[in-house]
Amino acid sequence: MNKTIDCIVCGSCVVDILVRPVPLEAAIGGGRLVEVDPIEVTTGGIVSNTGIAMARLGMSATALSYVGNDQWGDLLRNRYQEEGLGFEHLVTHQQAPTSTTAVLIDEGGERSFAHCVGAPEKLDREFFLDRIEHFAASRMMLLGYYSLMPNVQQDLAEVFAEIRKQGCLTALDAAGDGGSMQPLDTILPHLDIYVPSHAEATNQTGRTDPREIIGVFRDQGAAGLLGVKLGAAGALLQTSGGCWIDVEPVLPPGEIVDTTGAGDSFYAGLLTGLLRGMDEAAAGRLAAACGACCVTGLGATGGLRDYQETARLAGLL
Repeated sequence: MNKTIDCIVCGSCVVDILVRPVPLEAAIGGGRLVEVDPIEVTTGGIVSNTGIAMARLGMSATALSYVGNDQWGDLLRNRYQEEGLGFEHLVTHQQAPTSTTAVLIDEGGERSFAHCVGAPEKLDREFFLDRIEHFAASRMMLLGYYSLMPNVQQDLAEVFAEIRKQGCLTALDAAGDGGSMQPLDTILPHLDIYVPSHAEATNQTGRTDPREIIGVFRDQGAAGLLGVKLGAAGALLQTSGGCWIDVEPVLPPGEIVDTTGAGDSFYAGLLTGLLRGMDEAAAGRLAAACGACCVTGLGATGGLRDYQETARLAGLL
């Protein structure tokens, strides 16, 4: 089948309400007024964060998830249209609300969240398998977040296996505490790319050394590109052939404003690089640059740049 889409981004699809600055070192307490900058409403979750980042990098990306029958669902569709992210596969769930998050951000860019999971929590095996033709039309797919999708988590091995039969590469991202090794152990053999954060991977494996973490994933049958995102320290990748790649951090092209979405932006750069035919080292460098751009703007997409500027920052042009 003709591949008309570069990447389908599936799963967490959120409206973010950004509140800054909020002191996070101590509880605010009842009855207190906190003066903040103008409150902004933007998009969040991996569908928005990675999808919009890939669209800005010039890729044909499409969103696939549930939204509610409410004003927030309309807002997501409108924002995706503005950003060039396909939204025709967003499905309105008639009972569950659109996922929303209040993001409380301190002066240094660290954040805490008040989150309503909403409609994406309803995603299940049938949702994906009933739409298998979408994956047949795509070169790659990314799903997030592992550990936060209770209705499909136990079926993800089957779902990824069926998607791969369509000639679509598979990638997974985690969130929260990362969840446990079960059922991740059954999923890993069906993934082409898996690069969780260090905190997520540590919780999954019980190991703290990134090389040992990746070794645990290999022991569970993971055969694709693996890695561990290390935040400001960059990332460690291992190719399917066993080659280690230290991805050095890229200096942000401006003041660090907000770290929301940096990991999702890293994934966007990594997948974009691979889809453009780069080797894993160059794709990792583009990923680091995309994450570095992300933290210079408020919200998960405010600091993102286009491909030319991001690639120059990565030293690829």
